[in-house]
Amino acid sequence: MNQRKSRARGKFITLEGVEGMGKSTHLNFISAYLKARGLRVQVTREPGGTPAADEIRALLLNNRREPIPPMAELLLMFAARTLHVENVIRPALASGTWIVCDRFTDATYAYQGGGRKLAARHITDLERMVLKGQQPDLTILLDADVELGLERAKQRGSLDRFEREQTAFFRRVRRVYLARARSNPRRIKLVRAAGGIAEIQTRIAQVLEQRLAAWL
Repeated sequence: MNQRKSRARGKFITLEGVEGMGKSTHLNFISAYLKARGLRVQVTREPGGTPAADEIRALLLNNRREPIPPMAELLLMFAARTLHVENVIRPALASGTWIVCDRFTDATYAYQGGGRKLAARHITDLERMVLKGQQPDLTILLDADVELGLERAKQRGSLDRFEREQTAFFRRVRRVYLARARSNPRRIKLVRAAGGIAEIQTRIAQVLEQRLAAWL
């Protein structure tokens, strides 16, 4: 990689999907794939990514007696995202580091918009205020039947607050994800997440290679 490209702005790649799509495993694969190309890579996640944002993550995911109303959940998501974007993502990209992130704003449209049935306009208003145009350069959407994903999630052990939702909730989440992929075909690339890990990662690598050919 030449000196000019090493100083260029980093790229922002996000990984999305309903529960049980293997995002953590595939996130590490993407990071290793990019590092093998000589790129500086930072892996992060949402909600979270900074110490304060991780405290908000614990509040959102932990099972507790006090209910969190959908609007409070949405505001907490964007509070954590503000910390993440300003303190981690923007500085890293400006320095030439590539960000690989487990979930971003597409997840908010899917989970709080689709799952919780909040109006998309509320999410869009917050997105405009917080992100100021900051969007992923590439989003890989891992997709498979909701039932398959939930079965995989159950095999991991104890379920968090979101994982305990009903199947109908995740079907709404998936519908929004797929609708966003249809509306943003250049940024959001759909990858079938059924099958073995090696098979899925071959599909991911094909997406990455095509995009890297244009970027590098």
